[in-house]
Amino acid sequence: MHDERFPGLRRRGFLAATTGAAALALVGCGGGTDDKAAGGSGTPKRGGRLRAAFAGGGASETLDPHLANLFADVARAKALFDKLADYGADLSAEPRLAEKWEADKGLDRWQVTLRQATFHDGKPVTAKDVLYSYRRIADPKQAFRAKASLEPIDLDASRATGERSIEFVLKRPTAEFPNILAAFGAYIVPENATEFDKKPIGSGPFRFVSFTPGRSAVFRRYDDHWDGAPLLDEIEFVVANEESARVNALLGGQVEYAHELNPTTARAHEGKGQIEIVRLRNSAMQAFCMKTDRAPFDDKRVREAFFLIADRQELVDGALSGAGEVGNDLFGKGYEYYAADLPQREQDLDRARALLKQAGAEKLKVTLDTSAVAAGFTEAAGIFRDQAAKAGVTIDVKMGSKDSYWSDILDGGTLSCYRSGAMPIEAHISQRLLTDSTTNATKWQHKDFDALYQQAQATRDKTERAAVYERMQRRLYSEGGFLIWGFADWIIGTAKTVKGVETKAPANTLDWARFDKVWLA
Repeated sequence: MHDERFPGLRRRGFLAATTGAAALALVGCGGGTDDKAAGGSGTPKRGGRLRAAFAGGGASETLDPHLANLFADVARAKALFDKLADYGADLSAEPRLAEKWEADKGLDRWQVTLRQATFHDGKPVTAKDVLYSYRRIADPKQAFRAKASLEPIDLDASRATGERSIEFVLKRPTAEFPNILAAFGAYIVPENATEFDKKPIGSGPFRFVSFTPGRSAVFRRYDDHWDGAPLLDEIEFVVANEESARVNALLGGQVEYAHELNPTTARAHEGKGQIEIVRLRNSAMQAFCMKTDRAPFDDKRVREAFFLIADRQELVDGALSGAGEVGNDLFGKGYEYYAADLPQREQDLDRARALLKQAGAEKLKVTLDTSAVAAGFTEAAGIFRDQAAKAGVTIDVKMGSKDSYWSDILDGGTLSCYRSGAMPIEAHISQRLLTDSTTNATKWQHKDFDALYQQAQATRDKTERAAVYERMQRRLYSEGGFLIWGFADWIIGTAKTVKGVETKAPANTLDWARFDKVWLA
């Protein structure tokens, strides 16, 4: 099922923040000088319907916020529902339905106080709704997205201590507990709600009007929203899977907002006056993933040599068409706790050759797994193959299946192309870099590193905690398995009439696709 105006397509805009059989999130992190794009100046004006085009998920789409997986799902979910907290531009947790949170001395019990908010049927949002929502997500029989994020909470022991207060009991000390409240998919729904596609009731800034899976969803302003009523009368989410269909709909005046444009489109239209191009900087981490538990990358000298083979600017220019910036082998550039003081790595082929010689790997041959599963992957593989040849390394590029790529590279192969969307640095570490992490694609397994993570989680003082994260990042910088060469821009197009679009907002964060703050001039 799809709208005739936007011929249906196959490519899906996946947002998964973790690797798996699903794809990885591509997401934006703000940059640029003006926080508000598309002429954010001027007096906000009420009224009108904004039509926003996203890649969708076909006839199987749902408005169940706990199943949100695609960008389109999340954009719809955040319009209808709220979370207790959400991620700011630096991926730190900001209060939403939670007014405040406070930990006990041991950091394993947290008191959360809810603000006064109502669902669309006028009923108050209570502690019972929160506990019901989290227990629904954690149901072992279901595969809800936020289930892994909520794992540290003992939901049997947690309880309502008042109409608007909850005591969360944790399985271990967790200094970053607010990140759990902000987790992707951790939306609050009314107690006992199970049906979301006919007439979902949330506490978000818009209320439900209509929904046709794979085609469109229409929501209307909720005047009693706790954070103020939206400026728009209505928002319509239109599904258009092909990028060209989204661009043409925008140019033809059929939509006012087009999500996920490619760099070539952006260059063709930027500054030409017809539409506005919004670049969310530092978006998706772009990397090569080295398996540290097997030859040749079980020798840290070989890993360091590969760090020094990369010409990062050439990779950004070639694989991302220049739409991004160079990385420094660490995740989360610009995010809370990022170790920004480490020197930027540059290509050094002489030093790379010397390291390979020391490691007895002078005429090294290695296979690089890639796939057309993500933009720029095949280009990045070809560019890196040519760079490696200058250091005497032969790279054989192997094209993998789009359908099974993420599961294939999780345990298989030795070197692969990799990307990730926005998440807190702490979440990147816990999901990918601990001995028992489920998506540990570099096979980085070190008990002393695990111990540093537990130490950070048990450290109350934020400055002291930041110092522990810095130690961990220094270790990854010198001998980790992720060669993080760049961060891609995430590109959105809007009509000239659209105002108030936030530019410092990685996808999946609070201010991305935030239609309650946008207006039509």
